[in-house]
Amino acid sequence: MTADKPSILVVEDEPKLRRLLELQLADEGFRARSAENAETGLKLANQEAFDLVLTDFKLPGMTGLEFLHALKRVDANLPVVIMTAYGTVEAAVESMKAGASDYVLKPFALAELVLVIRKELAAHELRVENRALREALGKRYEYKNVIAHSDNMQAVLAMVERVAATNATVLLGGESGVGKDLIARAIHEHSQRASGPFIKINSTAIPENLLESELFGYEKGAFSGATSSKPGKFELADKGTLFLDEIGDVPPVTQVKLLRVLQDREFERLGSTKTLKVDVRLIAATNRDLRAAIEEGAFREDLYYRLNVVAIDIPPLREHKEDIPSLATFFLDKFARESNQPIRKLKPDALRKLIDYHWPGNVRELENIIARGATLALGDALGADDIHLDSEAPSRRAAPQASPVLPPGMTLEKWEEEMIREALRQASGNKSQAARALGLSRNALRYRLSKMGVPDPEDASEAAGSPIPDAPRSG
Repeated sequence: MTADKPSILVVEDEPKLRRLLELQLADEGFRARSAENAETGLKLANQEAFDLVLTDFKLPGMTGLEFLHALKRVDANLPVVIMTAYGTVEAAVESMKAGASDYVLKPFALAELVLVIRKELAAHELRVENRALREALGKRYEYKNVIAHSDNMQAVLAMVERVAATNATVLLGGESGVGKDLIARAIHEHSQRASGPFIKINSTAIPENLLESELFGYEKGAFSGATSSKPGKFELADKGTLFLDEIGDVPPVTQVKLLRVLQDREFERLGSTKTLKVDVRLIAATNRDLRAAIEEGAFREDLYYRLNVVAIDIPPLREHKEDIPSLATFFLDKFARESNQPIRKLKPDALRKLIDYHWPGNVRELENIIARGATLALGDALGADDIHLDSEAPSRRAAPQASPVLPPGMTLEKWEEEMIREALRQASGNKSQAARALGLSRNALRYRLSKMGVPDPEDASEAAGSPIPDAPRSG
């Protein structure tokens, strides 16, 4: 294997396609070896070092899944891309669970395949570099508007440093208020797309029936009220980055179109038959457990694996309290500049009070508390008396008196149903309001309602007041 030519093992039993792949990969600057079955491919993998394996899922003899497991025993970190027909997508997803890096659907364009290979090689290189970095984290990273002196946050910025140089899709995880939007912007600003647009969209801030048109745009006359054509966020983010926050709350019909954009980089506006191509890097974020959402049927499994190329989990503030003094000073200086206030420092007792707090609302809560304290303070420095915390934070709550967990004769399932019905009653049947009151997403509430056997008709109260009716469903 030469340093400048990545080496790829192609395992394909159809001779013409195998030869075509060899020639195409050679033209693209790769060194390609090939095998007609899994057994031969496994021998080559044991004899030579490959940077990536490209294999058909249906092979004579050993199955694609068995071949994948055997390859992982040779090299657990070896990227493997599966080629599969449309009818075996579920099998491809199972392969990704077992360790495959990605899959392409037959028939595919050779250019598309090369893009997938380059993406996986870049992601693999990133993972290798990051493992080495975690073993010896000596360099300190600094990013504008990101306070990260603790080891936990330095590890996050180390990932940002590596992933920014690639075009890999990134999935940011973490509780609400940890600063996922700042990390997304840092990735964009340190990437080759920094001169392009950075477009942000929060799926929970847009009514469900309008989200698809916001993302993909629409043509004049696509629905009542569409008096002119409008580009969507994907078009606006062309040659740049699209940050899709709260990805876990995207409705199923929109998830299908997102999957297509990630696979083919193309889509149609609502009301149009013209296919548009875009060059967009997607960064998604969620504070939900997407694996649990998959189990509930609220999130597509194949979309999850497309999004989860590089995952960055941002720790809650209580796990990097070393950053609180710098964060508090940063927010205090920011408030003083914006409001022309003289308060520029925190007293030691105020810092101690901040450090001892549990921080359920994370960095966003810290900023709000500093702004509130600076607004009401009488002196030129914030003291402990100026810091007003939530007395009901989990770490501060007194132990409750022993009492029954559930009302007598009530099961947990029945209690949950009663709470859902009460929330709907208080919200006059509005499912979005009821979901917010229960701390659920709209899709999670609908899943629970379906388990309860509650029909899901059009919610008149949700549609009322909207100047634009539901957009027509695409085929």
